[in-house]
Formats: sequence, C-alpha cells, structure tokens
Amino acid sequence: MDMGLKGRKAIVCASSRGLGKGCAAALADEGVDLVINGRNPDATNATADELRARGVEVAVVLGDVSDPATQDALLAACPEPDILVNNNAGPKLRDFRELDREAILAGVTQNMVTPIELIQKVLDGMAERKFGRIVNITSMSVYSPIAGLDLSSGARAGLTSFLASISRSAIDRNVTINAILPGKFDTDRIRAGLEFGAKKSGSSIEAERERQEHAIPAGRFGTPEEFGRTCAFLCSAHAGYITGQNIKLDGGLFASAF
Repeated sequence: MDMGLKGRKAIVCASSRGLGKGCAAALADEGVDLVINGRNPDATNATADELRARGVEVAVVLGDVSDPATQDALLAACPEPDILVNNNAGPKLRDFRELDREAILAGVTQNMVTPIELIQKVLDGMAERKFGRIVNITSMSVYSPIAGLDLSSGARAGLTSFLASISRSAIDRNVTINAILPGKFDTDRIRAGLEFGAKKSGSSIEAERERQEHAIPAGRFGTPEEFGRTCAFLCSAHAGYITGQNIKLDGGLFASAF
C-alpha cells in the first residue's frame, strides 16, 4: 500500500534506537524526510546514516527532548512538520516507595508534559496546512499496571486523558492525534525489565524471558520494525478518519473484548 507520505516531513523524538527508531525507519521507507533525536551522539548519528541510506533527508538534533532548548532545536530543524512522533524514555523501574517529589515531577515532565508542549507548538500549523499526524508512543501499562512502572504508567495515562478532547479538535482540518500502546517489545527497555523480574523472582534472565514470552498469545516479543509499520499507517493519508484512539500493540497479551 502506498501510504501517500512521499515528500512529507516528520519529527521523531527519541529515535536513535528502539521503538522510535522503528518508527523513523518505517517513515523513511515511505519517503518521509526526518528530524531524529537522541542523547547519545554516536548512536543517533549512526541511526541517521542508516536512514539516509533509505533515500531520505535526515537531520539530527541531540539532547533530551524534555529540555525546552532541544524542543526549539527540533522545530528550528523542521519548522513545518507534517508528522510528529512523540516518544521519550520513561522512569526506571523502581518501587513507588523509593520515589521522592523530584523524581515524580521529572517522570511527569518526561511522559506527559513534554509531548503536550510539542503538540502545542505544531498543532495549529498542521491545521492551517490541512495535514497533520501526531502519534504518541505510550504503553500498555496505561491499561494494565506493571509493578515498578507506576510513575511511567500514571504520567502516560494522564497524557491520554489530557489529549482526549484535543485529539478531536482538528480532525476537520485533517489533523489526527493517536497513541500506540506497546506491550512487550524486544528493546533495551524490555531487557531492563527482564533483569528486574529475574532479580525479583530469583531466576535467570533467560528463564524470565521465556516466562514472559509464554504469557503472550503471540508467543514472542514484538519487534521495532512491526511497531514502526503501525506508526506509519497512522501517519498515512489513509488514516485521516482515525483520531483519539489508543492502539494496543501487544500480541494479544491484554485480554479484553474492548
């Protein structure tokens, strides 16, 4: 399927690796020029080279996307984005008793405030140009709690509720806002979770991985590549009638009819 995206421009946050990189790669395959972002210069520049090999223009903005200066740099590199993919690292796994006020506020800034700030900066321009696709990478933990990720889950659930009405405010001008809720994907993030689970249960990382994969009806972890293809579809010319939705991408792990 031709996604109708060739020549569009996208900002993809936290895209040097993992799910963000998967989204950037899928958009590059559709002919989208990119501004990518990461904190690690070596990893981010290596990803940029990989993406340029797919035949698109790629600019790099280094830094923490929660930093207003980094946000300004992203918009300077791409003043009129057609696509915004919001992504950011979440707080580390830890018992909620270990959280102090500073850590809580930092987590909320990372996973709720930052994407809202970026949406504020791009939404009206997209509406004026009559095309915009905003995709927020959140988490299945919004629906199904994960021990140790309470701060991440709470901040992302707050983002979901905050955007519920906003996502319906510009669809008449062909601007959509949706979220993808990843379950267990084969990324650095899940490997940290495996270590956490193995330590908690007193088993090995390999045994913990097998246990977690066995619990998923698909029988495996997802891949960043298939996650990226879902993102590309939500950004496509064919998805203009989808907004305010939370797309669960979890291999069937969350058992619910609705």
